[in-house]
Amino acid sequence: MPVVAGTYHVPVLLKESVDGLAIRPGGVYVDVTFGGGGHSREILSRLDDNGRLFSFDQDADAERNIVDAGKKFTFVRSNFRYLENWMRYYGVEQIDGLLADLGVSSHHLDDESRGFSFRFEAPLDMRMNKRSGKTAADILNNYDEARLADVIYMYGELRQSRRIAAAIVKARSNAPLITTGDLLKTAEPYVGRGREKKDMARLFQALRIEVNHEMDALREMLSAAARLLRPGGRLSVITYHSIEDRIVKNMIKSGNAEGCVEQDFFGRRLTPFRPVDGRLIVPTDEEQTVNPRSRSAKLRVAEKI
Repeated sequence: MPVVAGTYHVPVLLKESVDGLAIRPGGVYVDVTFGGGGHSREILSRLDDNGRLFSFDQDADAERNIVDAGKKFTFVRSNFRYLENWMRYYGVEQIDGLLADLGVSSHHLDDESRGFSFRFEAPLDMRMNKRSGKTAADILNNYDEARLADVIYMYGELRQSRRIAAAIVKARSNAPLITTGDLLKTAEPYVGRGREKKDMARLFQALRIEVNHEMDALREMLSAAARLLRPGGRLSVITYHSIEDRIVKNMIKSGNAEGCVEQDFFGRRLTPFRPVDGRLIVPTDEEQTVNPRSRSAKLRVAEKI
């Protein structure tokens, strides 16, 4: 029976994503998104005393969920973009599988103090790592109008990105945007009627991605995974929106985030991966009912060639 994490975060596609790793009991695995520890616990339950699991998370809050599994388990408090550096540090040359549950955790969305959700009045922070980097307020109050519009359009896919950016620049000329309420008041006139919640979620998503450099980190992590996975090793990635899913899909198809397929002299694709089963896995109706966060989830599994 799969082990489910506590209230910090309910793991999505738990059995399917870990099954996708085709775990060897004595193998070396990486969970690059530890969070509540649900996926890590399930992986550990399938390892013997010779197996090893390295779990990454840059958020100090996640450390409360660290599991006691002796030498089998190592928690790495770092952004997963540094995956290769840390594996080198621990003397690991190859891994047997890597799991990633991308996006924002339910813990972050439910934390009223960190500004990830428009549901709560909070400072516009949105940093996964509270120790460093620009906050959402820094971006909103300092990016020029064109750059703001690009962020909102690229990462939020909002057609009103230019109008929203112009409204933000106008509003901050009177007073800086400090709280989620300030942003909601400024952007509300420009979101679609009947789509307020969906469009606001996309606006907050865009800022969160920019604050945490999520797409750059994802590209770097996937490239490192392609180098670290042994032949036959598995990549199991859960995505929640089209931007990150496109990057994962392209990496599996072509070996790069842009999807540029290269071919050898005989016309064969040069890619380090082969899709497993050739199908996209989505949550069951039952899981979507129990865990609403899972409704947009997609799981892609690939094998290193």
